[in-house]
Amino acid sequence: MGIIKNWAIGSAAVGVLSLASGLARAVEIEYWQYFFQARVTAMETLIDNFEKANPDITVKMTHFPYADYRTKVAAAIPAGEGPDVVQLFYGWLNDYVEAKLIQPLPADVFVPAEIEKEFFPMVQAMKRDGEYMALPTAVRSLALFYNERLFKEAGIDAPPATLEELVETAKKLTKKDGAGNLTSVGITTGMTAQDHHWFREVLVRQFGGEPYTDDYQTVNYSNEAGQKALAFYDGLRSEHGVTQSGFMDEPQAAFKAGRAGMHIDGSFRIGALNKTRGLKYGVAELPAGPTGVKSNYSSYWVNGITSKATGEKHAAAVKFMQYVTSDEAMQVWLDTVGELPAKPSAALTDENSANPVFGPFIRGLEYANTTKFANESAQRQVMVDMLSRVELEKQSVEDAVNAAAAEEQKILDEYYK
Repeated sequence: MGIIKNWAIGSAAVGVLSLASGLARAVEIEYWQYFFQARVTAMETLIDNFEKANPDITVKMTHFPYADYRTKVAAAIPAGEGPDVVQLFYGWLNDYVEAKLIQPLPADVFVPAEIEKEFFPMVQAMKRDGEYMALPTAVRSLALFYNERLFKEAGIDAPPATLEELVETAKKLTKKDGAGNLTSVGITTGMTAQDHHWFREVLVRQFGGEPYTDDYQTVNYSNEAGQKALAFYDGLRSEHGVTQSGFMDEPQAAFKAGRAGMHIDGSFRIGALNKTRGLKYGVAELPAGPTGVKSNYSSYWVNGITSKATGEKHAAAVKFMQYVTSDEAMQVWLDTVGELPAKPSAALTDENSANPVFGPFIRGLEYANTTKFANESAQRQVMVDMLSRVELEKQSVEDAVNAAAAEEQKILDEYYK
């Protein structure tokens, strides 16, 4: 019997007898996540559903700007304040475990063997010493968004299926003023957004490499594959003139404004794009590499029970965790945020697989890789610096790749060794 399907069954099944035995007051737990409007809206729906099914539990949601979120969590929990259930990026798990901000999910409820049957394999990165520390409601993959109006104006019938076609399509979509300045890019670029994932897990693999070895503890792109990947990426700007890093500040802003023909982003972007007036867009799988290789990157945010949650609050937190990792909750999250269900049973329904927007992301999960970060923000900055060396310092691609690999290896060594 599934670990999640029975989230509403009596408390004896989930070790929370105290909640069902006539408490004089309702138990209130706190849930924290960073602010992203679609995610807040989705969680409001889930909390409402959960409270209706569990009238003895109240869930108070708090959210913070992304830039402040980790600091707020790190300060609150050790002080005995803040959330009982917390949302965190999968790449932060090591930091949260080491700082004792979260506690293992009870193995009698979240049975490891059943999790591994019911969830996509990528969630196994949340396992420590035989127990799961956290679980996602949704997972993400990348896909190619394209502006249907700009495609029609340029006489383009279909999105590109290969990297070669991507370049040719981008050329047709690029617009410049009389002075040669870009007014509309063929494709957005920017390592501060999702392109550092596109470089690592997609382009490096498509050019014949593997970005890391030794279970992501050893950098492995300071070679021909890494050089070809960076040469292709930077070539969109330097050779083909179809893009500009930082165009309109943020890649997604340029696409939303109709000033970019194509944009690579995560499935979480769907909710915001759907609210953009006048934007008609399509979605396609990421273009295949030179030899037809397909690759993708998958990531996810997880929910965990904090070390602050004890007694009745812990029991309530367990019940809440069961609901937010149920098929029902995953479908709500998909419909509201655009992030993909973390379980095949919810993701791979006929309706979802055939959806013209969700479908390409869901298909991308089949060949996606998930980077195991030691320090996600620092490792992202390595990619930003690598590109800057080529663009601004005119460093060779080979030297820039080698310098980046050495910098990132120091980060990994510091963490693992």
